[in-house]
Amino acid sequence: MFSYRPLLGLLLSLLWHAHSQADPACLTRLGATPDAAGYACLRAIYQQPPAHWPPPQVDAGVTWRELGPLPERLTAPAGNPDTPAKVALGEKLFFDPRLSRSQQIACASCHEPDLAFADGRRVSFGHQRAAGKRNSPSAANAGLVQPLFWDGRAADLESQALMPVSDPLEMAFSSDELVVRLRNSPDYPTLFRKAFADPAPLRAEQIAQALASYQRSLLPRNNRFDLFLQGRQQLLSDQQLHGLHLFRGKARCMNCHSGPALSDNRFHNLGLTYYGRRYEDLGRYLVSGRAEDVGAFRTPSLRQVSRTGPWMHNGLFRQLEGILNLYNAGMPRPQPANAQQREDPLFPKTSPLLQPLQLQRAELQALRAFLDTL
Repeated sequence: MFSYRPLLGLLLSLLWHAHSQADPACLTRLGATPDAAGYACLRAIYQQPPAHWPPPQVDAGVTWRELGPLPERLTAPAGNPDTPAKVALGEKLFFDPRLSRSQQIACASCHEPDLAFADGRRVSFGHQRAAGKRNSPSAANAGLVQPLFWDGRAADLESQALMPVSDPLEMAFSSDELVVRLRNSPDYPTLFRKAFADPAPLRAEQIAQALASYQRSLLPRNNRFDLFLQGRQQLLSDQQLHGLHLFRGKARCMNCHSGPALSDNRFHNLGLTYYGRRYEDLGRYLVSGRAEDVGAFRTPSLRQVSRTGPWMHNGLFRQLEGILNLYNAGMPRPQPANAQQREDPLFPKTSPLLQPLQLQRAELQALRAFLDTL
């Protein structure tokens, strides 16, 4: 008996091949507000696997990775393999105010789960309500980026974990004092022995390893964009899909925000150094000592970005629209006002990756809508 199955399979294969080779020429006809044909064009292009998307608009020499879903789990360093017991211990430590001198401040004081593990403040406060100088980034994204902190002074989560403990503006304690406190506690000695299978008294290194293991477990999942990448294309509206296209193209976002982490893990000066003024922050220069790093800060992950405001290293912006408007203008470009400033090797230079974008209002709205899917 003649079977139609091979013929049907061939037909479906041909249809899929034709569908997967959507004509990108239609993208050249998109306006600031696409019409029905424009949105259909976007869907035909972006419902393909990312490998078939149009190349992003990035500057020469920029290393980028295509946008993609988060991994199922992050790879732990060989010296600190993740285990359920270690993650649970790290979670307990993360929420425990006993890690601070006053026993009133926990890691979660600046990284609240209900606020996407940020704190909703322009800058955080710490010991005796002292105000910090920088905004608290989301701890849920900490496992995605290296190095850590706005200035990159910590190479990885393990080396970062105890720095807030000893910072005088944060927990104002010390690792040695913390070890003594936890060794003398009624609960932690047993928990550390179980988590590390080590009969010796708990050590500062183990505290850092447990905290790092917990933070690696906090990957934000099941957002609309990741589900879109998994094949549920209907989860992005027409406007959000247009925003994705702008993000990769005209808005030039992938010069710095690419890959599953939506960060290049590099440092850039956005023109917000306040050099020589009240809110001066020299950023990466304070770690590297290199003049080209004055005012440069690590590119943050954009995962959960719409929930982690205020934004920028100093929490200057309370609305994402304000940031988008500033990027659209090309960011501030301070110019030397006199001979002394012209000869100053530390006078900050805004990154050349930042250029005026000439995005129209509808395009800015679409870009904002896409950021909500993250």
